Amino acid sequence: MLLKNAKILAVDDDQDVLVAVKMLLRPEVKEIVTEKNPEKLLSLLAQNQFDLILLDMNYKSSLNTGNEGIFWLRKIREVNKNVAVIMITAYGDIDLAVRSVKEGANDFVLKPWRNEKLLVTLEDILEKVNDGKPKSTKSKSQNAEGLQLLGESEAMQDVLYKIDKIAPTDANILILGENGTGKSEVAKLIHQKSQRNQNPFVHADLGSLTESLFESELFGHKKGAFTDAREDRAGRFEAANNGTLFLDEIGNISLPQQAKLLTILQNREVIRLGTNTPIPIDIRLISATNAPIKEMALQNQYRKDLIYRLNTIEITLPPLRMRADDVLVLANYFMKTYAEKYRKTLFGIDEKAKDKLRKYAFPGNIRELQHSIERAVIMSDNQEISARDLDLNSSIEAPVATVSETGTLRIDELEKSTILKAIERHDGNITKAARELGLTRTALYRRLGKYDI
Repeated sequence: MLLKNAKILAVDDDQDVLVAVKMLLRPEVKEIVTEKNPEKLLSLLAQNQFDLILLDMNYKSSLNTGNEGIFWLRKIREVNKNVAVIMITAYGDIDLAVRSVKEGANDFVLKPWRNEKLLVTLEDILEKVNDGKPKSTKSKSQNAEGLQLLGESEAMQDVLYKIDKIAPTDANILILGENGTGKSEVAKLIHQKSQRNQNPFVHADLGSLTESLFESELFGHKKGAFTDAREDRAGRFEAANNGTLFLDEIGNISLPQQAKLLTILQNREVIRLGTNTPIPIDIRLISATNAPIKEMALQNQYRKDLIYRLNTIEITLPPLRMRADDVLVLANYFMKTYAEKYRKTLFGIDEKAKDKLRKYAFPGNIRELQHSIERAVIMSDNQEISARDLDLNSSIEAPVATVSETGTLRIDELEKSTILKAIERHDGNITKAARELGLTRTALYRRLGKYDI
């Protein structure tokens, strides 16, 4: 094993983290060196030949960059392009950690980590570096893992990469996005990739629960607790014990319901209606909404303390109109699926139909595209789907890229203009602008650099 012969440097200004790393790695590696002050990094590199560096993302230093980890990563790469670097980060800095991989880090780990998982990660990275394999910044997720997650666009690759990193943790996750963007598919994929994947995945659609059914459905009830309670029944929390509970449409619940949900999450136990007996629960919570719950919280329509419980990590799914590269990928997938279902011989989508798909804004997102292609397959009399087969509402087509005097499409100008308008609408707030555009902050920052904004 390469790990046994490795010399590793850990840099973190938290002494407890350094002690934990040293205790874990001392029996596993050839040598472990720890350092609290990142400013000693370069001198340590000059005096030693390390195989791998564990580098914290944030320090209480005078750099005042807001992302010291990126700063020191660049310094390391200036003097040593080959040493493996793994960033150490907290849940709240996922986007920054993803950016560090783009900047040259080999991977990142989340605090607090599982010791076994960290050791496997270290061994894996050392093997890749030793084999001379180029690191990849794209997710290992395969397209077949969820039809809603098919896509080659940068926005979807960022989402898939984040899923790969956070799924093995037990962190609560809040998935944001418009209707039809695939929030439930993301929740299922996270469960499949988690350490709870052999246990239940329980889906609760809160948008369909009336005020009277809310407690009974989620927390369970005892026989006779109310008129229709004819038998004891476990709620969704109990059903999901040791597994994953997916609360869809979390933005639709009332303030009293929010208070009840918060109590359960804080106490990690439920009390069935009609009893006083608390039942311990062990769940991984994933929530989803298309509602702007952070803005609702500012208007006292949503509890801030509940939001903190829900979104240890946040994933924002981009709308289909911001995933132009993925429209035809998805359309072809649906075409093959429904051609098989309806026993039709279809070999593709003709050029006029492709052009029509590219220009359409898809306000219903992937769900609308899916239904449109299903209808087109049914209506088609040829071996290709034609524009006539596509019943799209032309009144909501996407803006068409203009053509310059030289005859070239000015798509870059269109994208730059859209980004500028979004940033202006949100008074320079990058997080809100990114959410509106259906991008992660990391992806938006890359575009800001691309267009020199």
